[in-house]
Amino acid sequence: QVQLVESGGGLVQAGGSLRLSCVASGSIFSINTMGWYRQAPGKQRELVATVTSGGMANYADSMKGRFSISRDYAKNTMYLQMNSLKPEDTAVYYCLAQIQRTLFSSDTPYWGQGTQVTVSS
Repeated sequence: QVQLVESGGGLVQAGGSLRLSCVASGSIFSINTMGWYRQAPGKQRELVATVTSGGMANYADSMKGRFSISRDYAKNTMYLQMNSLKPEDTAVYYCLAQIQRTLFSSDTPYWGQGTQVTVSS
């Protein structure tokens, strides 16, 4: 069994900051690419940022310069530092991890349950 648990969401004023966390636990051999996605009401889920097992980060254009993704490999944890937040950043933020459960298994994608971020104007 594998679990991803996000935390750190909340209500913040425009221009403010939040730091999201995603902790992976359970039967894990290794974690490869991890990422943050978000879904606003009435919209499709979209990529926010990803980070590989080697630390290479990739961001959606609208997040570049404002958001920073990072990982603590020893703690199986990923972070998203969000600065200069805008009302349009309001969404449920989801964690995704590509997890290899055993030495002989392939990567399987796992999603967290999501954490709400609300940015007021």
